[in-house]
Amino acid sequence: MDNEVKLHGFWPSPFVYGVIWALKLKGIEYDYIEEDLANKSELLLLYNPVYKKVPVLVHAGKPISESLVILEYIEEVWPHTPLLPKDPYQRSVARFWINFATDKGRSAVRSLFWGGEDGKKEAAEQMFDFLKIIEEQALGDKKFFGGNSINMVDLIFAWFACWIQPMEQLVGIKVLEPSRLPRLHAWVKNFKEEPIIKENLPDPEKLLEYYARLRSNLVSKPN
Repeated sequence: MDNEVKLHGFWPSPFVYGVIWALKLKGIEYDYIEEDLANKSELLLLYNPVYKKVPVLVHAGKPISESLVILEYIEEVWPHTPLLPKDPYQRSVARFWINFATDKGRSAVRSLFWGGEDGKKEAAEQMFDFLKIIEEQALGDKKFFGGNSINMVDLIFAWFACWIQPMEQLVGIKVLEPSRLPRLHAWVKNFKEEPIIKENLPDPEKLLEYYARLRSNLVSKPN
């Protein structure tokens, strides 16, 4: 079919889920192909020969790689149920927070969750400082980053909404305390209770098991 949509993904990836949620929110039908990243398919290597990773969206036979690029593509091709504001200034603000989350957020996660025991408390405070900026400057008193509805900023922060609890368990440090980050804590609850999100969430126990194995392998490697 000329407009056939396929998504190559890997079930524990928050970046894959961001794309899934975007497609679901816009009501776009697609076929999902689960990849074994230990034994990558020929199609995945063909579609993403540079990074060789998921997610990869294939639309009408043409592959699009990298989660943020995919989300922008989805927004441009299917503009109904917009995920970015129409106003140019507000759209630029949303993109600022998307870039901030991509740049600062991923490094904060790596330091806290993939690091060793040394410096764990300092990494936790750095994570808290990052989240405090997000709560005060990006979220404010809104239900979602997009106001009353989910937008692309919410999807970019999806790693935090659904992956924070299993990772807190693994590290043994609670970052998302309602007493310290009440509005962000409420946002996570609101986000996960949205019907489309709730119907398309990873199994938390499976996530915990997977990331426990992954973190054990990473932190046990010699520097």
